[in-house]
Amino acid sequence: MLAAMRQSRILDEVRRTGGVRVSSLTQLLQVSDMTIRRDLEVMAKKGLIAKVHGGATAIDTASALELDFEEKIARETAEKQAIAVRAAELVHPGMAVALTAGTTTWTLATHLAEIANLTIVTNSLKVAEVMHAGGRDDLTLVLTGGIRTPSDGLVGPVAVQAIRSLNVDMVIMGVHGIDERAGLTTPNLLEAETNRAFVDSARRLVVIADNTKWGVVGLSQIAPLESVTTLVTDDHLEPRAAAILAERVGEVICVESQHDDEADIQ
Repeated sequence: MLAAMRQSRILDEVRRTGGVRVSSLTQLLQVSDMTIRRDLEVMAKKGLIAKVHGGATAIDTASALELDFEEKIARETAEKQAIAVRAAELVHPGMAVALTAGTTTWTLATHLAEIANLTIVTNSLKVAEVMHAGGRDDLTLVLTGGIRTPSDGLVGPVAVQAIRSLNVDMVIMGVHGIDERAGLTTPNLLEAETNRAFVDSARRLVVIADNTKWGVVGLSQIAPLESVTTLVTDDHLEPRAAAILAERVGEVICVESQHDDEADIQ
């Protein structure tokens, strides 16, 4: 059984029961203690579970905690790169595109250098730095004002007013969490309001998010799943999540990411 499939089963058990023991998982999945412990270690690093002595427990995913940019940039780097490369293919010369704040959108910005005649609207200081560094004559960069967040986004009334005065072809959005019930969420109330303004200003909503965002619920909703035109994610997304998203999102694109063969096949 592939590690991704095993870990999906483990996550389902944790969510169903609130906690699992290594011994019960070895019986359920017919693998060794060492394999289960390695799976739990990987899942804990992704923030999906909390490791405890002899097993794992569910974590509280309804959170007001917002990590800073440097903490988030080191997570799921291979997945973010693969997602960014694919998402860049959705952007064509002459478009006006909004990029929200976040490490995945920042990664995407580095792949837009070869696309001609772009207008980029962003509330991300990090994205603005990347786009400005190219020194391009055919790029129009619009940076909103606002209050700076820990992830170097600009949010609040000033940002909202600027965004609402514009119309863009698409907004490409990174999110804190994606959930069957809660939709797209963030722990920052002002960021939620700012991102809702982006959604209202755009003809298409493209969400770029790695598999670890599924099941995470932030404090404030940005939009329901049905508002998403296209979701670009990675091939580690659990099967149940993929099925739900296929029913409720306009288009789901799962990209292949690089992963360790030893970790994935037992």
